[in-house]
Formats: sequence, structure tokens, C-alpha cells
Amino acid sequence: MTLLMAITNYLAANWLEIAGFVTTLVGIWLTTRRLLICWPVVLAADLLYLIVFYRARLFSDALLQIFFVVFTLYGWWHWWRGVRAVGEVRVVPLTVRGWVTGLAAGAVGAVLLGWLMERVGAALPHLDAALTSYSLVASWWQARKHTANWWLWIAVNLVYIGEYLYKDLLPTAVLYLLLVILAVMGLVDWRRAPRATS
Repeated sequence: MTLLMAITNYLAANWLEIAGFVTTLVGIWLTTRRLLICWPVVLAADLLYLIVFYRARLFSDALLQIFFVVFTLYGWWHWWRGVRAVGEVRVVPLTVRGWVTGLAAGAVGAVLLGWLMERVGAALPHLDAALTSYSLVASWWQARKHTANWWLWIAVNLVYIGEYLYKDLLPTAVLYLLLVILAVMGLVDWRRAPRATS
């Protein structure tokens, strides 16, 4: 088999994951720049990865994509309102109470979802559930324009890299390595961004 044939076969077999890879990378990069156009791109990535994760029996991750669709639509609307009001996306500081509440909600969600995923035969039920739960917290913080979302995304995505390597989702593991880098860029950019007054 020639190299060209091997590449062609790989692309044909994994086109959905590669499409998700590209749209996710572009969408998150646009998010780091606080550009409203990020949301429809992220929405496409959410839908593509819903299928990829379902096929890999990572049911918590597949379920997460459904929640991501909801958060993406909410974030799009919330950011759009802010842009209409002040002409740009302004970040909002997260209170200590917000940190504690978010992290506690992530822990509770991890336990409950892990229990459910174990019963439906999901691959890596507890790890996947914890990552899913904390990803929901990070998504909520991102939609609400809290800079803290990037800290949580860095932590979660580092663990996701190992999970995807274990599940032989190599393009997705590489994607999450790049997402860690983008999260660092987002953190730097958002810390310099104008802050909302309320």
C-alpha cells in the first residue's frame, strides 16, 4: 500500500473526526479573540463530535455535546446582547462564591453521571463523567464571559488528552493538546480585555 493510499484511506475512515477537529480548533481560536462569529463555528463542531463520541462509546462525551449545543446557543445570544449594548465582548470577573459553586457542581455532576454511565456500559464511565461535568462548568463560565473558564479548560483538556490517546482517537488527542495552547492564549487575551461594569 502506498503512502498516498494509506492517507486517503485514513481520511475516508476518519473524515468526521477530522472535520470536528478543524471546526473545533477554528471555533476556539475565534473564542480566544472574543469574536462573535465563534459561536456558529463551535455549534458545527459540537454536532460533529456528538457523532464521533457516540461511535466511540464515550457516552458522557456524546451527552456533553448535546449540552454544548445548548450552551453554544445561549453563549451566542448572551455575547450578542453584550456586543449590541457596548460594541464588544467584555469579560466578567468570577467571584469566590462562583468558583466554589461551579467546582462543587462539577463534583456532584461527576458522581451522578459516573454512576449512570457505569450502568449503561460506557467506556471509562467515571473519568469521562468527571471530564464531562467540569466541561459543563467551563462552558457555563465561558458563556457568561468569565475569564476563569480558561483555567478550567486547561485542566480538563490536559486530562482529555490521555483519555483520547487511550481510546485511539489520535486526531482528537492532538486537538486537545492544541486546545490547551489556545486556552492559554485565551486566558492571556481575556485578562487584558475590557471588563464589564456589572
